Amino acid sequence: MIASPILQLVEESVTLIPMSLLHIDKIRDSVRSYAPERCDTTPTTRRAAVAVVLRPMENDTEALFILRAIKKGDPWSGHMAFPGGHHDETDSSMRAAAERETMEEVGLDLNEYASYIGEIDWVQANPRGRSLDMVVAPFVYELTRPVENFTPNYEVADVLWGSLTDMHTGAAHTTRNYGVGGKTQAFPGFGVGEEVVWGLTYRMLELFFSVLDPEWQGHD
Repeated sequence: MIASPILQLVEESVTLIPMSLLHIDKIRDSVRSYAPERCDTTPTTRRAAVAVVLRPMENDTEALFILRAIKKGDPWSGHMAFPGGHHDETDSSMRAAAERETMEEVGLDLNEYASYIGEIDWVQANPRGRSLDMVVAPFVYELTRPVENFTPNYEVADVLWGSLTDMHTGAAHTTRNYGVGGKTQAFPGFGVGEEVVWGLTYRMLELFFSVLDPEWQGHD
């Protein structure tokens, strides 16, 4: 049987178009095959975990962010962040801490509405240049069911979705001035709605993109 020219053209077109780095199938493969680097800790090291919750879209993949409520004394007050928080004695693991904190902060049960993909590199926290013995572990999840509504607690001012494609391509890349050590400095970030993801969460996104794309050079 001789294949028609049209069928051959379609087959060739499919093979010539690579799957996007940000397609959820590609993300699963990349994160699951990745060996994350974990920071050394001591008994006094503060440990925290966050959930990088992904929502597959028709032509994109989005990530879930929270806008932290304004709170005096909180170094991340008013920042955009992934849902998450400190590990405590009730948590069986760092991943369990990310899941508990996500439930507490936005009412999202990751065991019911998402599937776990994997872990990426831990990061050392240094809010606004301060020295802090604290590490943060990011865990990646994929939504498997639609979420109709979030129920933010007092720690969260808003819940937003951001396009990974816009971040990776640089379309959402921006800078914003923040006060650090009594001085105003410009920091890189990603625009999400009217907010900017910068600092610690920006660093985690850059690490995430480097897991998906070994040739990733970042936007700095």
